[in-house]
Amino acid sequence: MPSSPSLATGPAPASPPRALQDRRADLIVVLVALALAVWVTSGLWRDPNVRAITVNSSDQALFEWLLAFGGHAVTHGENPFFTYLINVPDGVNLAVNTSITVYAVVFAPLTYLIGPPATFLVILTLNLLATALAWYWLLSRHVVRSRLAAGVGGLFIAYSPGMVSHANAHLNWTAGWLVPLLIWRLFALRRPGHWLRDGVILGALVAVAFSIAAEGLFFAALALGVFVAVWALHPTHRAEARAALPNFLRGLGVTAVVAGVLLSYPLWLHFAGPQRFHGTGFDPVIHSEDIAAFVAFPRRSLAGEAGLGTSLAPNPTEENSFFGIPLLVLTVICFVAVWRRADPGRRAILWALGVVAVIFTVLSFGPVAKIDGRRTDLPMPFDLLGQLPVVNAALPARLALVVAPVIGILLAYAIDQLRAAPPRYRPTELAWVLGFAAALVPLLPTPLLTREREPVPQFITSGAWRQYVSDGNTLAPVPLPVDIYPDGQRWQAYALSHRQGEFAIPGGFFLGPGGPDGRGRIGPVPRTLSALMDQAGRTGLVPIITDGTKREVTSDLRHWRIETVVLADEVHGAKFEVDEAAVRRTATALFGEPQRVDDVWIWRIPPADR
Repeated sequence: MPSSPSLATGPAPASPPRALQDRRADLIVVLVALALAVWVTSGLWRDPNVRAITVNSSDQALFEWLLAFGGHAVTHGENPFFTYLINVPDGVNLAVNTSITVYAVVFAPLTYLIGPPATFLVILTLNLLATALAWYWLLSRHVVRSRLAAGVGGLFIAYSPGMVSHANAHLNWTAGWLVPLLIWRLFALRRPGHWLRDGVILGALVAVAFSIAAEGLFFAALALGVFVAVWALHPTHRAEARAALPNFLRGLGVTAVVAGVLLSYPLWLHFAGPQRFHGTGFDPVIHSEDIAAFVAFPRRSLAGEAGLGTSLAPNPTEENSFFGIPLLVLTVICFVAVWRRADPGRRAILWALGVVAVIFTVLSFGPVAKIDGRRTDLPMPFDLLGQLPVVNAALPARLALVVAPVIGILLAYAIDQLRAAPPRYRPTELAWVLGFAAALVPLLPTPLLTREREPVPQFITSGAWRQYVSDGNTLAPVPLPVDIYPDGQRWQAYALSHRQGEFAIPGGFFLGPGGPDGRGRIGPVPRTLSALMDQAGRTGLVPIITDGTKREVTSDLRHWRIETVVLADEVHGAKFEVDEAAVRRTATALFGEPQRVDDVWIWRIPPADR
């Protein structure tokens, strides 16, 4: 493990005046990090129950549902890792989805108090804040001596383009505070005489990280594995690594046992439980990083606001690199400047950081390289690694997220070295300041785009739905719930978090089986009724309905045990506007004239048809 003075023993105790300066620096970093977290999420703070993230409203609805369901499951003694409330009758294996169980349990009282949308916003904001503070703590206490250096590094990592991009509703990927804690506890395993306690602590932390961000934990483990291996093989540290290896391996063994015990049931569900799948429902070629994206600017930044943003990412939530040319140039200059003055121990760390950055950059290119939106025939290493178990469930573009902490650490190293060096010529100091400003100012984040969300109908909020759904039967919002029609899960989240009881829905937004070659897919395999409603909502045209169509729809009603079909006056389409009138005409052609109840249209399905 790394043996720089800071990582081994921490900075020297500060004198009283220096300690006061350090506390002031800590306070300033906290305030800046908080201000940036609120700034990025400010569009939602206007009214979290009314507004939603524009570019990823479906994922926001999913995480709100996960918070509501997880709290409900724990307080009602239900299984938090599997549910039959969505995707009737097969259910959903939440262990292979992003179930954020720890968040759902810890924040359950808040979810019941203020509702899932507001709790979602609180967690999102705290994620950004905690990520900045956790990295600042790790850098300032264990890596560099300058609080300014640690502040710049920590704030950059927390509000890097990838993190701000994933702030578009991803409560898992914005939980970046887990990574510095994992690094800290992993390094602690080398301490002699504490392998049992340190292994237990790291095992518990791994279990928490798996519950919140399993894919992020996997990437962190890969990156740390590469870092430790490269560092240990460096001639400067081979003897030290050999001496620390027995204690380190004992601690890792304890970590594996503790994490394995705590995660035994979720892991069984993940790899052997019902409704599992192999791989993912996303195309790794589409969800790979464009080589040109590394020199491009992100959309939610000052440069993006100035018109310099690009659309090289598969969607606005996956701008995982987008560092811009100035920052990449500055990073190389910082690496060279630090390397020139570094002792052999520091050079071993720099070498390991560089290898990690290069490996994860190349892997993020996916199976084949793309340059400025054009796919080439050049195969990439991920084409081979992507066939391996577990790796085949990862999106290669997200591997680029590992590069941001490497850049942040290099920036911190450079500033720390500049602060410790003797006074320089003023033009040299000015050049460094201008270089950092030119690289970082264009990347300053701008607030997430938000829009007014369609309200949860009074039919749901009043509890009137309970008169129309009996035990064992299903309420079916139309269009039927999938990722692009998230209303059904929002309605269900409201009912669960307001203690109204449970109603099941067909479909939903989740990852489950049914994709090609045994791989996963988003949502259930489409059936006739869901396809008809989707066609009407998208096109505004009533599909041709024959007697054969009606027989297939009756089969769907029985399959889903649908007792009541519900159409709200305003239906949210995550990718397009929904034509509610066409959906109502289609439902009327299938089920007859509807009944108006509160602010929805409902169709009661006769027992013979369900």
